[in-house]
Amino acid sequence: MAGFGKPAGKQARYDSEQLFESAVRTLAVRNCSVEELRTKLRRKAESMGDVESVILRLKDIGYLNDQRFAESFATNRVENDGFGKMRVLNDLRAKRISPKLAEKAVEKALDGKTEAEMLDSFLERRMHSVWAAGPIEDQKLLARAYNRLRRAGFSSAGSLAALKRLAARPEELPDEFAEEDLEVEGIE
Repeated sequence: MAGFGKPAGKQARYDSEQLFESAVRTLAVRNCSVEELRTKLRRKAESMGDVESVILRLKDIGYLNDQRFAESFATNRVENDGFGKMRVLNDLRAKRISPKLAEKAVEKALDGKTEAEMLDSFLERRMHSVWAAGPIEDQKLLARAYNRLRRAGFSSAGSLAALKRLAARPEELPDEFAEEDLEVEGIE
């Protein structure tokens, strides 16, 4: 059943004005990068030339700005989610922000913050059971915590230093968890 008068598998194509209205509605719901919006509009456009004219129009009126988007996104990921530098950079790249612009936005968001402070904050806010556990004996728990910190974008050295502060026997922790050791033990 096709529904609503459209043939199955077919999407109505928008002219320039309809495409602009669709873009404004999209941006009203969620801010996005130029490339994200371009991809969405290409799926709807009657003419590919309309996509570029809509993008330019949105930039001209200030509705679309990759620098503003990247800075806002990076600040949110650092301040609200507590993520580390690499995670925020990867997330911005996934949003199709240029590497140079992503790097600048992340540096601005991290201004004045040390990785150690960010790690402690992340552990306290997002991994409270590990943070509050007291000296941790379980090596598997430490390995899982290490993996989670790495996925959150923190460096290997910084993650290990933070976990050594929480470990019951920090001298027994390796200087680096080998990925193959973690996979063998089923810890991800």
